[in-house]
Amino acid sequence: MITVVLLAVSAVVASVGSAYRARRAADPTVSDTSVLVIDFATSAAVVVMLIAGAIEAAVAGPMDGPGLVVGYVATVLAAAITGSSVVRLVLAAGGIPTRADNRDDDASTTGVPPLRGGRIIGVLERTGVAACLLIGWPAGIPVILAVKSLARFSELRAPHASEQFILGTFASVLWSCAVAGIGYLLGV
Repeated sequence: MITVVLLAVSAVVASVGSAYRARRAADPTVSDTSVLVIDFATSAAVVVMLIAGAIEAAVAGPMDGPGLVVGYVATVLAAAITGSSVVRLVLAAGGIPTRADNRDDDASTTGVPPLRGGRIIGVLERTGVAACLLIGWPAGIPVILAVKSLARFSELRAPHASEQFILGTFASVLWSCAVAGIGYLLGV
């Protein structure tokens, strides 16, 4: 049960961190480095809680009945909510702007990163991937990725769009798989 609490707390920490980051990122006087520090701090706190949750789940043994269902729901929510700051760090490491006012020579004149709506799509993607793994249907992951690829196909010709798509998708799916592993530990 401690794992379920840690999953829930990690989702709350990630939500608070994202809200604070959004406020700071909207301020043009705040540097990109300051915004990335917020993402790093949020990610570090979440990773520590999730590692503790994974250790506790492995030691405590399997859950069953309603407790397992609650654990799976908490796992899917944690996978969906906690991944945003990690994905932004991966994008920043790849040189992809993570703020709307951040632009380089190839970015659009509006300064918006090439693929709009990526955060919401990422939350849905992580939800689907974690749910597919926890219900024992890993074949659903290629379906999710195929739908995402088809929906984004026309946008991938924009400068840096393909890099953002690949880096963001890989980071998001890998994060979701890692968090789903904690849910798997709850049931074995």
